[in-house]
Amino acid sequence: MEHAIAESRRRLDHLEDHLRRENPTLLATVRGFRSLDRVVQEMGLLREEDSFATQVPWHPLVAILGTFSAGKSSFLNHYLGVQLQRTGNQAVDDKFTVICHAADEQPRTLPGSALDADPRFPFFRISEEIEKVAPGEGRRSDLYLQLKTCQSPAVKGKILIDSPGFDADAQRTSILRLTDHIIHLSDLVLVFFDARHPEPGAMRDTLEHLVAASRRRADADKFLFILNQMDTTAREDNPEEVFAAWQRGLAEKGLTAGRFYAIYNPDCSVPIDDPEQRRRYEEKRDLDLKEIKERIQEVETSRAYRIVDSLEQTCQKIREEAVPELQEALGSWRRLVWTLDAAVFGALALVAAFFLAKDGVQVWRERFESFPGFELPFSTPVENALKAALILAVLFFVHTRLRVLATGVVRQRLQRKPLEGQVPLRIADAFLLSTRFPRPTWASRPKGWTRANETEVRSVLTGTTGLVQELNDRFARPTGEAQGPAS
Repeated sequence: MEHAIAESRRRLDHLEDHLRRENPTLLATVRGFRSLDRVVQEMGLLREEDSFATQVPWHPLVAILGTFSAGKSSFLNHYLGVQLQRTGNQAVDDKFTVICHAADEQPRTLPGSALDADPRFPFFRISEEIEKVAPGEGRRSDLYLQLKTCQSPAVKGKILIDSPGFDADAQRTSILRLTDHIIHLSDLVLVFFDARHPEPGAMRDTLEHLVAASRRRADADKFLFILNQMDTTAREDNPEEVFAAWQRGLAEKGLTAGRFYAIYNPDCSVPIDDPEQRRRYEEKRDLDLKEIKERIQEVETSRAYRIVDSLEQTCQKIREEAVPELQEALGSWRRLVWTLDAAVFGALALVAAFFLAKDGVQVWRERFESFPGFELPFSTPVENALKAALILAVLFFVHTRLRVLATGVVRQRLQRKPLEGQVPLRIADAFLLSTRFPRPTWASRPKGWTRANETEVRSVLTGTTGLVQELNDRFARPTGEAQGPAS
């Protein structure tokens, strides 16, 4: 445990050093995350070795998703200007491939464990996520992930992820879990479809898992839907109908808005004999490719805003979700404890009153004293005090047992509805900490949610406005003033 805590702090210190040189504006976000870490760790919502900051991709992230043989790898090779990914008509990549820049001219392929252990990449500790859906598979991250490096300027300052197709039967559950993970973290998601098979039946999994889900997301604008390999439709009587049929397939799943593109790879295209038709295809291809590449370049700017937005959302999640959830749980627990106390102690009082009224105090005193070796002294104040203390101790023991019973009932309910997120907040554990003796049942504030900590979270939230303004000063000047060099 101590080693894990020390390692987590070392990573955060390293991240601060990096940002101090590369992007001082984002340095303040790391410190904001660390302030939130301290607060929620005191509350029991976060393990000491965890941090919100290590779950945020600090490099811009572009995900390439879609069906098998939709030309994802060919597009990546064209964009990078390097033959990095294998291509072919059949499925050639059955892993998520993370692609990043390296100074070495020789491209390298590293195992999935290189990603699982490095917080700079989006698959940090992903083995734990794999283990949740596929027990025993978490330690075999190399089956699902690989890291590739290349010297292409196109990938400098960002991370690209090439995914396996969605039609795979093997390891389906784990692949979909990993896909959800990268969609959540990505700044831009390119969803590829094969123009040779554009009908809805051929893209069942993609439609269900990507398209239908994307329209419900607040960040749905980060999805680009691309019908690739359009050059193969050049011999169709009406190739425009192919594109229209594909859009209708998306609309059937509720996706009526968004950016739709039709492209093909100029490096390995099917010859188009008709000059006029070839011109139309190339104009459309070049226009859409240009816009897609521009969107990829824009992620370097949008990532900084997303990081600040993530800090703001984390503050709001603590204040508006976690704390109210804990307060509600504590209220339920308090009412349940008091109800159990009233029921048990009331029943005991009624039983005692019934027998005392029936037989009288003297009769019950004689019955107790009739037991061998039993004496019930009433002679001195000290002895009476001892007797009262004994009775109170028994009552206190019963009360503590009832507290534990009530805690178990409410905690079980909390465990069934955890607050999800990049770092799921441990509501049930925080509740257990807040009900641990000697905290009184009437305490309404969760343990660790002191006024000072509440003020700290509010201060971090307020500070995000200033961070956005700093980013605006770097990337935009509404007044028209000259912009100085970026930090």
